[in-house]
Parts: sequence; C-alpha cells; structure tokens
Amino acid sequence: MHASLIRRQLGGLVPPKVATPSMLSSGSGAGLAPLVNFYSKLPKGSSATSASGGIKARFFNGKNASGKPLLGLILGLFGIGYTIDYQKHHKNHAH
Repeated sequence: MHASLIRRQLGGLVPPKVATPSMLSSGSGAGLAPLVNFYSKLPKGSSATSASGGIKARFFNGKNASGKPLLGLILGLFGIGYTIDYQKHHKNHAH
C-alpha cells in the first residue's frame, strides 16, 4: 500500500497537531492557549452525538426493537448452505 493511502485512511483517527514540543517545554501557560481553545470547542455531556447508528440503532434499540434481522441472517445462511450442498451432492447424481 502507498503511504498516502494509509495516511488518508488513518486521517480520521489521528487528532490534529495543535501543541508542539516547543510550546509544551516553555514554562508559560500561554503557549497552550491553542490547545485549550481547540478542546473547549468540542461538545460536552449530552450534547455530544453518539456514534451508534445503522442496523443496531434501527432494529435493536428503542421502540422498534425486533429480532427480525437476526432471523433473516439465520434463514439466509441456511438457504446459502442448502444451495451449496444441493449443487455438490444432489444436482447431477442419482441416488
């Protein structure tokens, strides 16, 4: 893989570089002002958004909680397994 591709994929995981080593090694607290400003803008408490979404939020949480996706997965896997077994053993072989 190319370094730029890896850097682009990991871009969301690595926080922005706000504090530099020279700011941290200086004795005054004024050097950390950009860092404090960055973190003060982040949402706090209940105003912070939750990352849970998709199938879990739609089918397993809240008032629409159901086991239908799990049942669909089980039936789908059974159907795929039966089809593969049929193709291997029963299609062209008389018993």
